Amino acid sequence: MAVVLGESIALGIFLTPAAMAKSLGSPLLLAGVWLFMALMAMCGALCYAELAIRFPESGGEYIYLREAYGERPAFLYGWMSSLVMYPGVAAALAVGAAPYLAQVIPLPPWLLAVVPALTLCVFCVINLLGTRLSGAVLSSANLLKLLVLFALVGWAAVSGHAHLGNLLPLATRRLGSDAIFPAIAGGVMSAFFSFGGWWEAGKIAGEVRNPRRNLPIAFLGGVSLVTIVYLLISAAFLSVIPVEKITSNTAFVAQFGGVLFGDAGARILSACVLICVCGGIAALTMAAPRVCYAMAQSGAFFPSFAKLHPRFGTPANAILLQTGLALAVLLFGAFDRVLAYIIFSAIIFLAITASTLFRQREPVRAWWFPVAPILFIALSAIIAFLILMHDPLPALAGVGIVLLGLPLRRFFAPRTSTSPLVSEGS
Repeated sequence: MAVVLGESIALGIFLTPAAMAKSLGSPLLLAGVWLFMALMAMCGALCYAELAIRFPESGGEYIYLREAYGERPAFLYGWMSSLVMYPGVAAALAVGAAPYLAQVIPLPPWLLAVVPALTLCVFCVINLLGTRLSGAVLSSANLLKLLVLFALVGWAAVSGHAHLGNLLPLATRRLGSDAIFPAIAGGVMSAFFSFGGWWEAGKIAGEVRNPRRNLPIAFLGGVSLVTIVYLLISAAFLSVIPVEKITSNTAFVAQFGGVLFGDAGARILSACVLICVCGGIAALTMAAPRVCYAMAQSGAFFPSFAKLHPRFGTPANAILLQTGLALAVLLFGAFDRVLAYIIFSAIIFLAITASTLFRQREPVRAWWFPVAPILFIALSAIIAFLILMHDPLPALAGVGIVLLGLPLRRFFAPRTSTSPLVSEGS
């Protein structure tokens, strides 16, 4: 559950609600978009929980795709996620944390410049020293994150700064909001990015005790908590700062903090942002290397990355590779482009992963099947279409980056022997 919360609730918690509220212009529309995304995430969580129970191995989507469709699509996913996207996400979070750290602790420019690299290295060491330690750090960071966020909501309510009148009328759109259909399309995409990451819990399934009991709790409980947090935080934001007074994403944090805490507001809110970002980096550093580890175990990557540390029992080489790639992305400053290019392909892989439930040897017998995977696939397709229409060039470039994995796979092809559960022609 800490992985789900850590991945989903990071920097975006303080930015997307403000941008979405300004564009949508109505508290009711904002709540509707969050609930729509919660429905999609819950359908996906049901699918992923079932897959994680059936394949309680480290690697998540890579394992599910490999078992259902064979090595080629699985390798493309592994190439896209563990070797391209996740290093970019980690670098982006680390860079995003630096300005907020400077608000809390004044630092000389030279030290502030190396903060992102130091952050990545610290979490690398924590994950190298064992799943128990990294899990404890992750759980503690996310428990603190929830306490801080609920405390913000509570303080807004009891301090007298929140006014119900700022939310009323609920359905009326404020002056200055965007046209309704572009606003909803943009809001849905922003909400998807904010919820993004709940699926990462499956990547550590091989290291979870009693997966049949604990994995559904992690997925469904985590998505439920994320939904509650986003609804409460959005309500708190808009009850303190009316929609019409929101100026921009970045200024909103200072606006909200200034109203709640006066002159110390920017520093206090910056500390809250740091806690959320650290929880996100901890979750990502824990989950992402398991894909590379799973690829190496199946012969689709260098064998040295399939080894566990003899003392700590962690995929040490995979963790070091992920950190090294994130540091390289950090050095070249390409993380924003990596995210823009890959997110379209990531959504496609999510939908394909859910479809693997229809290719299992043992049919799924659950009350939600087949409605949940069909709904999840359909909603994923809608979001992919919106992204493609909004900005087609990065989306198509991202597909090109993913397909670059095909010639790379040829190098490992002789080592791979995994066949899909169902023949390709059936």
